[in-house]
Amino acid sequence: MTEEQIRHARALLTHPDATVASIARLLRVSRSAIYKYVPELEDGGRPAVGASTGRSRLGPGA
Repeated sequence: MTEEQIRHARALLTHPDATVASIARLLRVSRSAIYKYVPELEDGGRPAVGASTGRSRLGPGA
């Protein structure tokens, strides 16, 4: 993932309805890439608004 994609993923993960799967589809990367480059998600945590790191889930059906 590029630095821009990582920043975008982290920003999207601040949204309560965001899922890793939907973010991965949007950025055209695998879910495993999201988990690799946003390691905070492994703990099940979500980034705070404005945080530079973090993971969360995006949208239903993801």
